[in-house]
Amino acid sequence: MRAVLLIIDSFGMGALPDAADYGDDGSNTALRICEHLPGKKWPWLQKLGLGNAANLLGYDLPGCDARQNPMAGYGVMQARSPGKDTTTGHWELAGIVLDRPFQTFPQNYPSFPRDLVESFERRTGHPVLGNLGISGTKVIDQLGEKQMNGDGIIVYTSADSVLQIAAHEDVIPPDELYRICETARTICDGYNVGRVIARPFTGSPGAFVRTRNRKDFSMRPVRPTILDHLQNNGIETVAIGKIGDIFCEQGIDKSYHDAGNPACLDRTLECLKKKGEKDQFLFINLVDTDMLFGHRRDISGYHDAVQRIDDRLESIIGFMSDEDLLIITADHGCDPGFKGTDHTREYVPLLVFQKKGNPGSLGIRTGFCDVAQSLAAYFKTPAMADGKTFI
Repeated sequence: MRAVLLIIDSFGMGALPDAADYGDDGSNTALRICEHLPGKKWPWLQKLGLGNAANLLGYDLPGCDARQNPMAGYGVMQARSPGKDTTTGHWELAGIVLDRPFQTFPQNYPSFPRDLVESFERRTGHPVLGNLGISGTKVIDQLGEKQMNGDGIIVYTSADSVLQIAAHEDVIPPDELYRICETARTICDGYNVGRVIARPFTGSPGAFVRTRNRKDFSMRPVRPTILDHLQNNGIETVAIGKIGDIFCEQGIDKSYHDAGNPACLDRTLECLKKKGEKDQFLFINLVDTDMLFGHRRDISGYHDAVQRIDDRLESIIGFMSDEDLLIITADHGCDPGFKGTDHTREYVPLLVFQKKGNPGSLGIRTGFCDVAQSLAAYFKTPAMADGKTFI
């Protein structure tokens, strides 16, 4: 038995009932893309039931309409945890429901508390440049030359619970930047910050480019996750993309830190081709939709990134046995047609496929944690603490 959990990062399906509390009322990642671009879209996601999932929330997806007989179980999920960040979304998918959000910071200078900044500068030896909420591409355009000249290291945040650290690779190589981030991670634990993120860049003033050497340093999960649960019950756990970073490698037997969606999808297919003797759980994050297109508010680029995922679904399904399970979902929204550059508080899609499964509506689910509970049920292990199984 094998289960594949495929996360299309930030692929939201519409504003949650409490979205106004986050400034996100009216956001809808999938609908915004479909309304903006003409023509047919995402044929395999349509076959699986993405349009049917949209109908559960009362709207149609132009170009990706509901099917009379979708191939998969289809639904949408509402987050129970407060927040709209990567760590919160993935943790809840893995069975951890938070009762309080991670710490966020003001967007205006100075964003971070004085004692945090002083501790960072003392322990890393680098003066802080930035210290405000800003787009990552903008901050390196504004401060990249100063960082290259030795004036300090760029530290900034966003609306999410993050402390991001940017440095030119010729001045501070990625491995050294990672060590700085590890120090920042120990400092940020005391402030309940979800992630510290290394943001290396290259190029020259006026033409700086962020590289694929990004690395996330998350808080350690506060409780065991579905990864720990399955690992403890003899199921091999495989992480692809930034999953290992999000879960601090906890509960993971094999961790592949492939950068970018094409590499992560190649790795997924490679793993599916080599069926082992043990039952296996593959947990994959496809980050390009969020990192390259959602935050940059690039509607066409986001559409094309989803299309490239869609193009690989036939191969993924082709390597599945009759009993294998495929779950496609997301961790939050990042509406590329919405205001600002931050994540959006949205429902996420739920598509559940088995070759000999029972397609149909899975309804509007009241917790991402239903995924973890369903994986426990699929592998016939003891139940998780939260969630209702759709298996």
